[in-house]
Amino acid sequence: MTVPRIRCAIYTRKSSEEGLDQSFNSLDAQHEACAAFIASQKHEGWILARDRFDDGGVSGGTLERPALARLLAEIDARRIGMVVVYKIDRLTRSLTDFAKLVERFDAAGCSFVSVTQAFNTATSMGRLTLNVLLSFAQFEREVTAERIRDKIAASKKQGMWMGGVPPLGYDPHPDPMVRELVVNAPEADTVRALFTLYDRHGKITEVEHAAAEMGLRSKLHRFRSGREQGGGHLSTGQIHKILTNPVYRGQIRHRTLVWPGRHAAIVDQALWDNVQEKLQAAARRRRGRRSDTDTAPLTGKLRDETGDRLTPTHSRKDGKRHPYYVSNRLISGGPDPTGWRLPGRKLEVLVANAIADHIVQATSGHRLLAKPDLRADPGYLDAARDLVQVLRAPNPDLLRRLLVGGTIGPQKIVLTLDPDTLSDALHLRAEDLSPDLLDLSAPVHLRRRGVEAKLVAGKAEPDPDPVLLRTLADAHCWITALRSGTPLAVIARKAGHHDAFIRTRAPFAFLSPRIQLAIRDGTVPPELTSHRILQRPIPLDWQEQERLYGV
Repeated sequence: MTVPRIRCAIYTRKSSEEGLDQSFNSLDAQHEACAAFIASQKHEGWILARDRFDDGGVSGGTLERPALARLLAEIDARRIGMVVVYKIDRLTRSLTDFAKLVERFDAAGCSFVSVTQAFNTATSMGRLTLNVLLSFAQFEREVTAERIRDKIAASKKQGMWMGGVPPLGYDPHPDPMVRELVVNAPEADTVRALFTLYDRHGKITEVEHAAAEMGLRSKLHRFRSGREQGGGHLSTGQIHKILTNPVYRGQIRHRTLVWPGRHAAIVDQALWDNVQEKLQAAARRRRGRRSDTDTAPLTGKLRDETGDRLTPTHSRKDGKRHPYYVSNRLISGGPDPTGWRLPGRKLEVLVANAIADHIVQATSGHRLLAKPDLRADPGYLDAARDLVQVLRAPNPDLLRRLLVGGTIGPQKIVLTLDPDTLSDALHLRAEDLSPDLLDLSAPVHLRRRGVEAKLVAGKAEPDPDPVLLRTLADAHCWITALRSGTPLAVIARKAGHHDAFIRTRAPFAFLSPRIQLAIRDGTVPPELTSHRILQRPIPLDWQEQERLYGV
């Protein structure tokens, strides 16, 4: 009876690179032991694969290993029937990774064996034994990692340099047994120049430009493999890391702790303190934004009818900044047809005018004081008139201080005023103000909702929609030209539009006379826009049009 042949692959691994340059290293010893074991199983049909799968200097805590990847590719292709390892922890030290490998081996009909640990993965007892061995291997790896971390922490506490790429200005000690940094004089001059530049300018971006002009470069580091890193332009991130690195004060940092180092300092204490103080001050500054007085005096003051806060934002068009106040849910949660998007300057003027009108009415109705007194100094009346003029000017800073909060709805705006600011402006004591003076409500009318809304305080005045009005006028011109025999392509070319643009908007000329008059006079419903009309074909029946468009 012929014994089936089993092609065996030997997998070897060593965690460190130490000793791999020797003529006979640990990988060779593992391979030799596994090859002898395969030869002893020749009667079972085992034959040794030609390729070697050696991972030198790779941890067993990860599956990202070049030789292992090649081995798994061979297994998936069903060219390997048995994996032989010297010890199970050579394959992996992670119980989770081991489970993944076993599942992958089983799917390809592959088994594996450890030369020094007898087990059989075909039986449940063998799998249990393997899991126990792997659990101890993982435990050993985790304990080893903890010991290494503790050793690094203890060594840094003693001021030692524990390896890695040395920072700009320093080199490792020539003696590899001495864990200290030595000053690299040319690079140290670069470090001191960066600290001096920041102390002078106070801005990292200006330091970056000045360093580029001076030809300052980052540290050039050559690895043992010959690969080079650094030696290029210093970015703002690199400069900030240098300016905040305590190694330049002769210290060693370990996570959040700093210990005195065994190396010499490059930067003196006075320069270090000045730079750190300026860095902290810069971190507290609000970057890229002007003050609330200049941009959004209503920040944090107003809410919509749902209670959602109106947040300032802006857009840019043709290089011009257009501020808005929008419901916060439009920023955090995306599109919402119930959200507000109000033009910033118009809303601020509306609020300021509403407060001014409220003070005017209170003044004319003798409702400024809690207890009106004809014998009181009438100076507060002049102050009230001055306050109204300043509010209508407008004055963003005064509006920001005067308004405590408010709510805006489709039909009403409700505001609360600050008693201290109002009493100072009127030259009165806060307790002398009428309680009714601090709260006000004014009727408003919604002109548009959705992408952008417009609120009109008080009684709604006729307000023609310029887009709708211009579209209606253009439609009449285009229809007149078509009736005179002008081709549509010629009309579109003269208008600077595509044929489809003319074709969809020319029917505006066939709106009912009542609708056209309402568009001209600005008395159409606020929600009637060109966009709404274009959403569906315009009915031919005038009464149907008026019903559909609410006129």
